[in-house]
Amino acid sequence: MSKKDKDYTGFPGDCNQTQLKALSDFRNIVNQMGLSEKIYDDPYLLRFLRARKFDLGKTQQMFNDFIKWRKENDVDNIMTYMFDELPQVRTHYPHGYHKTDKMGRPIYIERIGMLQLNKLFEVTTEQRLIKYYIQSYELLLKRIFPACSQAKGTKIEQSFTILDLKGGSMKMVSKQVYNFIQLASNIGQNNYPEILGKMYIVNAPMMFTGIWAMIKIWLDEKTKNKITILGSSYKEELLKHIDIDNLPDFLGGNSKCENTDALSLNIGPWNPDGTKPLFPVENPPQIGDELQQQIEQTQEDEDQQQQLDQLKNALADMKLSAPVEKAPHNPNKYEVTTQNNHIVSDTPLNTEVGEEDNQFSQQQQQQLYQQLQQE
Repeated sequence: MSKKDKDYTGFPGDCNQTQLKALSDFRNIVNQMGLSEKIYDDPYLLRFLRARKFDLGKTQQMFNDFIKWRKENDVDNIMTYMFDELPQVRTHYPHGYHKTDKMGRPIYIERIGMLQLNKLFEVTTEQRLIKYYIQSYELLLKRIFPACSQAKGTKIEQSFTILDLKGGSMKMVSKQVYNFIQLASNIGQNNYPEILGKMYIVNAPMMFTGIWAMIKIWLDEKTKNKITILGSSYKEELLKHIDIDNLPDFLGGNSKCENTDALSLNIGPWNPDGTKPLFPVENPPQIGDELQQQIEQTQEDEDQQQQLDQLKNALADMKLSAPVEKAPHNPNKYEVTTQNNHIVSDTPLNTEVGEEDNQFSQQQQQQLYQQLQQE
């Protein structure tokens, strides 16, 4: 039985002819903008097309706004951004990636109920937090999704998100909290569309119904349909999507996270044992072997030049620019011994040298001095 056009998802490998035509037209537009097809490949473009239901005009407008936003926020260089306050931020705002769901999608968790917003903005600012969010999304696209795809053996380009409201109570009802949630959601919805695969909001108190009525105003219809709100009886639902060994213990699973830094370690196929941190501030770039050799060679050259300068100065102090008259030998100045009929001083310097040897030595010194002056 053949699929109807409405049954095609618009994901890579599952597009109908209308969707493929829209992709082809959109590809031509992006190519005319001079953008790299290696970066903005078909799966990337399909995310924008799905977000605008394959309406080419709306998709082009969204993409143009996105490119403008990237330039305004210097997103191409966002990996150089050092979010130095990240450890303190995690203390007041626990969040991170933790393993994958049954489809191979990365699981992203925020313990919103433990959010201490006032303390959070004592250690960072809204502008710095925005840069951190952007960096996080770029890492999701460039490192997390590719690692998940390789581990699963199929294209992974969406995440599974859990927002845990446990402990939130009345402090969740504030304009400041709304603004904070809106800040994060706008970045993703406007510039990283179709990243969210599924979201569960768990441990939601009774009063959250009113809060959700305000929050969902900011979300488009497709995003709202991906979100499910549950109270304290959520474990069975989560286990439909996540193996119990991948679900954190504070959510009823077997993966040890409570009272550990496991959530902060961002463990998953992209970082299996927690030794390969995601963020640049946690993993300062290492100097490559070639660069290290250049640095060592430069240091060696500087050391040699310094030694050469010291030798020049020493020779200049000795006034070797003109022959020095040889002082008469005083055999009584040193205690001497006889070796093979030659008088030899008991000092390292033989003071009994022939006139020919002395002349040769002075000539060598004069040549050396002139050579050094030319260096």
